[in-house]
Amino acid sequence: MPSSTSSSSSGNIFFDCATQQQQAQSSSDNGSDNNTTAILLMQCVSDYHEQQSNDREQNLRSFLLIICGGMIFFMQSGFAMLCAGSVRLKNVQNTMLKNLLDACGAALSFYLVGYALAFGGDYDYNNLSESNSNPTSNSTTTFVGTTNFASVGPSSAYWFFEYTFSATSVTIVAGTLAERCQMAAYLAYSVALAGFIYPVIAHSIWSNEGFLSRTNYSPFMDSGVIDFAGGGVVHLNGGLIALYATLVLGPRRGRFYDPQGEPLINPQPFPGHSVALQLLGTMILWFGWFGFNPGSALLLVDNHEFGQVAANAAVATALSGASGGITALFTNLWWEERVTGEPKFVIQMAMNGALSGLVAVTSGCAVMEPWAAIITGVIAGWLYMLSSTILIKLKIDDAVNAIPVHMVNGGWGLISTGLFASPKLLQLTYGNADHPGFIYTFNNNDGVEANLLLCQFCAILFILGWTFITMFPFFIWLNYRGWLRADSLEELVGLDVSYHGRGTHGSEGGEHVQKEYIDAYNRYKSTIRHRHHGQNNSNPDRQQASTVEATTTALFPQHPNNANNGTGTEASGSNSFAMQQHDEEQQQQQQQQQQENLLSGGQQEQHDDLDFNKIK
Repeated sequence: MPSSTSSSSSGNIFFDCATQQQQAQSSSDNGSDNNTTAILLMQCVSDYHEQQSNDREQNLRSFLLIICGGMIFFMQSGFAMLCAGSVRLKNVQNTMLKNLLDACGAALSFYLVGYALAFGGDYDYNNLSESNSNPTSNSTTTFVGTTNFASVGPSSAYWFFEYTFSATSVTIVAGTLAERCQMAAYLAYSVALAGFIYPVIAHSIWSNEGFLSRTNYSPFMDSGVIDFAGGGVVHLNGGLIALYATLVLGPRRGRFYDPQGEPLINPQPFPGHSVALQLLGTMILWFGWFGFNPGSALLLVDNHEFGQVAANAAVATALSGASGGITALFTNLWWEERVTGEPKFVIQMAMNGALSGLVAVTSGCAVMEPWAAIITGVIAGWLYMLSSTILIKLKIDDAVNAIPVHMVNGGWGLISTGLFASPKLLQLTYGNADHPGFIYTFNNNDGVEANLLLCQFCAILFILGWTFITMFPFFIWLNYRGWLRADSLEELVGLDVSYHGRGTHGSEGGEHVQKEYIDAYNRYKSTIRHRHHGQNNSNPDRQQASTVEATTTALFPQHPNNANNGTGTEASGSNSFAMQQHDEEQQQQQQQQQQENLLSGGQQEQHDDLDFNKIK
């Protein structure tokens, strides 16, 4: 599209020049100044070169949008690797398929509906940065867009770039629901979020017609919200929905409760099967963030300074991610030594701390000085550690800690922008610095004001309210219909075997799942399928359905921390990072011992606490 626009513009210029030249020649014949022709020709040449320069700039912006969008789309691989490494081996294939469905479902939904609701408004798509930074006085404030349904709109590059943002918001939830969510329910959620929920938030904060938008002709509280690259629109949004889904779905079986439903003294650790995949996913995500944050400058900056704005965003992104990772790693190191006397470097702390810092700086990366980005990352690392501990205390099971990373630090990122937005960088990025960050207003001659900070809080409340009234009932309805959570036996045997028929490494799953579990699942598979289709009320064999529950209860072994039946109160408050790490190490040692026994031809570990009569 840019090439056709360029040709048309050049042709119009030459046509106008020819017309003006003919008029000048006619005037010259009538005795007018002959220099008029030369002046008009020079003006035409100047206009032509200016138009060519503008066309080249727009072509460059479109090309860079595609490059940055590709980097953002590559983050889907990062999320997939991170989730795959964080779950148990029997659920890897299922988890990775859900990440793939994110990209597929989001693309179709965003094309059909989402893009129109988010950005189907009054734009000059041939000059997007100018349109975004300088809306016209006749712009109106709307709740959603109303044009370009089932269309990529006038700019394919713009559509692609915005699609990658919506897909990122969708995939945040994948890891949180790992190991216990049905596939169809997850696909339905992906379509709903990308097509209907995310676009309303994006329109309200990013569109010229959004009521919270900084680029609205009459911005909210004379300031508008600053969410440069989506700390609120993408990360807070996805993190809140992950929280709602987890509350409805419940924890993984055996995580916080024993088979009789009694709470465990200490949560059962479910360590991920591959630290290598976790680290690979983290580094891919960090790489993608350099397209995520700096790339947004291509849409917002209407002058030739967009390169400098993008560079500022890249520096802030690097510093905040680094400070978050170091803060979480060494704070946990200090805590480990204080509690156990044995300091340990926990790599998961560094990885999630870095991701927390990256999320936190996303909102204000272009308007924060380097020192402010470092402070933002340090606080993000601490917030991650605190919030992840609180989730465990509340028995909220987040398999990949997406809620602390994205929800908590997405909100903190909006607040930190309201605190640290630099007047100089605001002028460079948005063309005005009327309402800077709160700490800068203390040197303001007009006195202290908090317009921007209050706008940031309003954005948090809006995102929280919109996601709550839409997605929370949606998950409740799915759960009521029996379409949300996988069956107990499916969860026990692993979703790779129950949903895909084969284990992660192509076998029948026997290398990491007890044979009696698989036999029990195969025996009651038909009953489980009746449940998924909502047919358990019409199933004549009601006794068989209850037998499935009895089988599941028998197959779940008691957790060793619950051996005293909850009477040992001295350990009830020891849910610290050190205790969690100790439990994970014990679990890994047990798994390693079982694998060594199998490889050496030894006898498989016997489970005295299983009542095998119940599964015959």
